[in-house]
Order: sequence, then structure tokens, then C-alpha cells
Amino acid sequence: MADTTGHTEELEREYVIPLRRSQFAPSRRRRAGHALDTVRRFVARHMKGRVEDVWIDPRLNESIWEHGIQHIPSQVRVKVIRFEDGLIEVDLMDRA
Repeated sequence: MADTTGHTEELEREYVIPLRRSQFAPSRRRRAGHALDTVRRFVARHMKGRVEDVWIDPRLNESIWEHGIQHIPSQVRVKVIRFEDGLIEVDLMDRA
């Protein structure tokens, strides 16, 4: 979406990211961290970016950690924006 102020294209998508494997793959004390890594890898793959360029909103982090390190949600719904400079922003979608 180019405009007259010099801002250029940004790509915006919505995804439901499954976190089921993060409940079984790592040990019990690493589940929340593994889920965040899963979100980063998923977004980087689908938005054609680098894992290092993915920025996760603190609200998404808090929703994954809401019930502690062992009890993570089975999936999260996110809105992803990729800016032209390569930065990818991941925000938690509000529940309707």
C-alpha cells in the first residue's frame, strides 16, 4: 500500500498457529519457550523472512505464558505484518 508520504508496501496476514507439538516435543519445563520459537519459525517461513527479524508483541508472549511454563494453548491466532525493511511484527488477534 504505497502512499504519498514515502511509506511503501507492507504485507498483512492472519494466521492460526498450531502449538500442539510444543506440548509434547520438549520437556515440561521448556514448553512455553518452545512455543515462542515455534511461532517465530512459522511466521518466518510463511512471510518469507528471517527468524531474527520476527518481533513478537508482549501480549502474545503473555497469552502463551498465561497458565505457566507447562500449560500452553494448543493454538494461537495472530496478525502478522511484514514491513519493507524486512521486519516482521506478530500481534495477538483479539477474541471476538
